[in-house]
Amino acid sequence: MAILILGIILFIGTHSIRVVAPGLRTSMIEKLGPQGWRGVYSLLSILSIVVLVWGYATAPVINVWFPPTWTAHLAVTLMLLAMICLAASSLPAGHIATKTKHPMVLSVKIWALAHLLANGDLASILLFGTFLAWGVVVRISLKRRERAGEPVLRSFVSARNDLLAVVIGVAVWLAFLLKLHEWLIGVAPIPAMSL
Repeated sequence: MAILILGIILFIGTHSIRVVAPGLRTSMIEKLGPQGWRGVYSLLSILSIVVLVWGYATAPVINVWFPPTWTAHLAVTLMLLAMICLAASSLPAGHIATKTKHPMVLSVKIWALAHLLANGDLASILLFGTFLAWGVVVRISLKRRERAGEPVLRSFVSARNDLLAVVIGVAVWLAFLLKLHEWLIGVAPIPAMSL
């Protein structure tokens, strides 16, 4: 469990620098340059993900509650929305991106909530609960930066990007549902679907 907690701290810490220490980010960009900072940030992100995944995979199973079977189906449905928002965050802005304002953050919050509903073990509660809380904090921070006049919202480009986001989101969702989740995580999203 200690490795999981370390991974959570590393990941959330790395991805919260702009929220809790914007001055540090600015000074690092000045010292290293934009590309140098991106390189360091990317390495820290990869390291934190490796530790996080390792910690989650090796954490003991301590059941806190036993979710009913229907929560797995709800989680699968919510993940479709999360994947569409994730795709929308990576494309030029369409209606999905402009209406949700921050589709990547929304995607993380939906992902975390879906997994909290379907998993009752302590490691899952720690992991997904932390990510859900982090998503809320980041969204509040973005709203404050927006009110302060900082450009944090993207401008609408084309509704075609919404169609593309839906197509990509559905394709990725289906890939995870049918095999990718089981292959990467070792668990079928809906146990009866194990192929």
